[in-house]
Amino acid sequence: MKEHNSFYVVGITLVATLGGLLFGYDTAVISGAEKSIQAYLITGLGLGSLAHGATISSALIGCIIGGMISGLLASKLGRKNSLMIAAFLFFFSSIGSGWPETFFFTKGAPTMGLLFMFNFYRIIGGIGVGIASAVCPMYIGEIAPANIRGRLVSLNQIAIVAGMLVVYFVNYGIAHGQTIEWINSIGWRWMFTSAAVPSAIFAALLFFVPETPRYLALNNHHDQAMAILTKINGKAKAAIILIEIKKSVEASSAKLFAYGKLVVVIGILLSVFQQFVGINVALYYAPRIFESMGSGKDASMLQTVVMGFVNVLFSVLAVFLVDKHGRKPLLMIGSVGMAIGMFAIGVLAFMKIIGISTLVFIIIYTASFMMSWGPVCWVLISEIFPNKIRGRAIAIAVAAQWAANYFISSTYPAMMEFSGGITYWFYSAMSILSFVFIWKLVPETNGMTLEAMEELWLQKK
Repeated sequence: MKEHNSFYVVGITLVATLGGLLFGYDTAVISGAEKSIQAYLITGLGLGSLAHGATISSALIGCIIGGMISGLLASKLGRKNSLMIAAFLFFFSSIGSGWPETFFFTKGAPTMGLLFMFNFYRIIGGIGVGIASAVCPMYIGEIAPANIRGRLVSLNQIAIVAGMLVVYFVNYGIAHGQTIEWINSIGWRWMFTSAAVPSAIFAALLFFVPETPRYLALNNHHDQAMAILTKINGKAKAAIILIEIKKSVEASSAKLFAYGKLVVVIGILLSVFQQFVGINVALYYAPRIFESMGSGKDASMLQTVVMGFVNVLFSVLAVFLVDKHGRKPLLMIGSVGMAIGMFAIGVLAFMKIIGISTLVFIIIYTASFMMSWGPVCWVLISEIFPNKIRGRAIAIAVAAQWAANYFISSTYPAMMEFSGGITYWFYSAMSILSFVFIWKLVPETNGMTLEAMEELWLQKK
């Protein structure tokens, strides 16, 4: 591949990954604000752990909705326009979540109406996350050449964890040196509002990236598709790719199960296992977990930043490994590491041992996820579905992922009240099952063109 072509495809990929950065930013901002939301809205209204869990996880309702409609938006409006919609929803939600009294309430004592509006704005942001989580890897997967597709789609996961790391720093900077009273009344507001800046930057940069050639070909804009493919691959190779794309999309859209039920089931299970291993519990509740280990407010925020660095480091490692060693080996190794980490944390919880050993096993667990299931799940979801069903199948898989995320995250406080050790052992057991699932059912797709997926699944039908 020519150097200027590489520069072009990486450039537009980096713009698309800003959607991933906002995905990570929005989902992790709650980690710094979680205890303040509990103090200001939940405890202030006399509500319990179920209301607490539902409020902290309310954005995930929007994520489910966004995932469900992502396929329709991507098919009808295009991948690029869908990302623009997501950017607007991110911006609107960041302002509304920080200042939910705007338009309807007077700032002061919390009310049930205020709690409703906070959750409404979080759900709006969640819709943006759900759309971006499906369309960003879809966009990158359809732009990227087959030989580097895994690395480029994995950049989206780096952007997700980079967004989490950035917001950990932002939350730490807002909370550092402030009284708990200020944080509980004002600080959490600025944590949410801070997302408006990257949201605006993402929306502006999207004006400078093209639509994907596969979407253009699907809508009979072959000249535009050829122009973009030529910029990415060179004229000779672009012509070959365009012929393959035309062949795969020339028929009318296929029924969802036209290639058998297995491919759709695998997409759903990839999504469900990515959440049932418990990763978002570690991300949403990280400061609270570290405080339970004996850390103070500032120390727990700082340890969360350290965990964020680990997440980025091992996500970068995945970029270098995913196209070299394949998808399946990384996922299976990650499953083993997560199972060990969560099992050990469960043992320490039963023994009531908290301290550096707990931190070590949390890092083993999160590092294992970030170098495997974090990025590679998105790589597989972006590439395993044939062209004719990709939009709908990805939407179903992503909606299933956010539904699983909501279930795991909203039940965590109640599960911990019942038994911390059993809670972490449940996530360990899910990690073991995820290993078996990958080993037995998931095919290796490394190096295959998106058009070749059609033949693969027809053979398995």
